Amino acid sequence: MKFVVVGAGAWGTAFALHLARAGQAVVLVPRRPEQARALAAARENADYLPGVVLLPALRIDHDLKDALAGADVVLLACPSQALRETCGRVRAALGTTRPKLVVSLAKGLELGTHLRPSQVIAEALPGLSVASLTGPTNAAEVAHGLPAAMVLASTAAAAAVQEVQAALSGATLRVYTSEDLPGVEFGGSLKNIYAIAAGCCDGLKLGDNSRAALLTRALAEMVRVGAALGARPETFYGLSGFGDLIATCHGTWSRNRQFGFQIGEGRAVAELMAHRKTVVEGYKTTESFHGLCVEKKIEAPILREMHAILFEGKVPASAIKALMTRGLKRE
Repeated sequence: MKFVVVGAGAWGTAFALHLARAGQAVVLVPRRPEQARALAAARENADYLPGVVLLPALRIDHDLKDALAGADVVLLACPSQALRETCGRVRAALGTTRPKLVVSLAKGLELGTHLRPSQVIAEALPGLSVASLTGPTNAAEVAHGLPAAMVLASTAAAAAVQEVQAALSGATLRVYTSEDLPGVEFGGSLKNIYAIAAGCCDGLKLGDNSRAALLTRALAEMVRVGAALGARPETFYGLSGFGDLIATCHGTWSRNRQFGFQIGEGRAVAELMAHRKTVVEGYKTTESFHGLCVEKKIEAPILREMHAILFEGKVPASAIKALMTRGLKRE
């Protein structure tokens, strides 16, 4: 199969490298021509994956129309807030090509609309089958070929999904499938918010008990919020929910956790967001998901307190106190 990965950040580059290692035909399309030339010349993405050699089989192309010609699967590896604009560029470059599947690698809800990545793609690329590929996957580990597992969720025909599942899977990556596209995407979005919260706890030096309590209640909130939005509760106990939550809240590589850690230490949110080179998906996702919960009248205390910290200037210690002194109830 021919895969086209649009976006050459750490995750897009790592996944393209995985596909090349698995023997698939793959083209990596950076956003900027100068980035494409630099990657092609150095065979390394020094900005996002320094020290990782890009295999000769991995083709790099700055011409999106040329890259998309004859594509079977298009993977969109961009931040969730850039997804609609990226789809617009893909739509303009597709020509007569009709891929079997357009797959989102993004994790977040679009600001303003509160739409999930697959919903944004469906609006921007009408008539094409859409999927989401997510799970606990650190880009550097995937780039180095360490074992990992993910879930591919789609409402497309089972045969097409299974064909892509088989092509994506191999000795270092096991891909499961799911029909619960909302649940898979909600889990991938919410876990980034809770990773910021976990980082805050660590920055405040609250200890292992606090983090364990936070993650347990975060999972319960994830299930409750997801179910209220129409997802299947059991989905959140899988790779896209619990699995990604644990990885992102514990991994020292997690940008969301590190962001929260610095906030817990006393750094100002505005200072941390200024001049960032990499995206903290949980920041804008907190704003969008909080708006969705307010709109739908869904109770989400941890999410509410994280919104207060990030957008209302609340001190993390005060947010912890608010959570600890809520009305008592059964588990």
